[in-house]
Amino acid sequence: MIAVQAPDSTPQWLLLDVPGVPQAGAMLRQQFAHVRWFWLFEGSEFHPLREHGPVLVDLRECPALAELYSSEPHIWGGLLLVSDASSSQLLEHLRRMLTVTFSLHHRALLSYYNPQTASYFFDACDAQELSRWLGPIDQLRWFGGTWADRAIGCLGWQQLFNPRLAVRPLAIEENLSSRQRDTLQTCLLEQHAWRWSRSTGTDYNSLWAHLQEGLALGFSERPVLDGWLWLRLQHPDAVPGQSLSGTTQQERLDSLRNLWQNDQP
Repeated sequence: MIAVQAPDSTPQWLLLDVPGVPQAGAMLRQQFAHVRWFWLFEGSEFHPLREHGPVLVDLRECPALAELYSSEPHIWGGLLLVSDASSSQLLEHLRRMLTVTFSLHHRALLSYYNPQTASYFFDACDAQELSRWLGPIDQLRWFGGTWADRAIGCLGWQQLFNPRLAVRPLAIEENLSSRQRDTLQTCLLEQHAWRWSRSTGTDYNSLWAHLQEGLALGFSERPVLDGWLWLRLQHPDAVPGQSLSGTTQQERLDSLRNLWQNDQP
């Protein structure tokens, strides 16, 4: 994680990851109705989902909520922000960060407000990119890590400082770098492995090795990759052949399944 040394400051904002911890949104309305907060999706293309999206909470008059986040980060998931910008300036920048492009015809919602996603995305930024993406934000803190970290119980506090280099402002629908795209793809794959590990009771590292093996065999389509994972769990000691018959990924997987099932004693 890139960290430019600067003195610690008291967080002034909490970007609450309501999609990741829906109960936190309900607790915010019940326990902190007096606190000033804003729907992050308000006025954006995701406006219809605003009540199910992240919330920016003003902590300057509610230090108790900052303390709760510090003591119960699993319940109050999100990012702590230090910024002297006005609420309107900060919201404008945070909303600009939501939509990204990664090729000529592909756009996506960047869920950087999720602690797991943040642990991948910001780590894939160099100092110049970090200066542009953080913009008016001086400092970020959150409790998280990678999905692999979560699988082995090694989540922890992350801290990030704005390098404050002279860079162009963040563009509307900023184009992701190849490193950012690759890192976010790793995030999705590791999350998938974590979910499979949880649902099947399989050791995460073993499941991740199976997933990597499937990708190496060319099973990149999600339904086919899932079919491969299930097949591999049923045949943990089988060895894939050098070449698989079939023109599509599904045909090659079916060929392998027939081979392994016929090889059973």
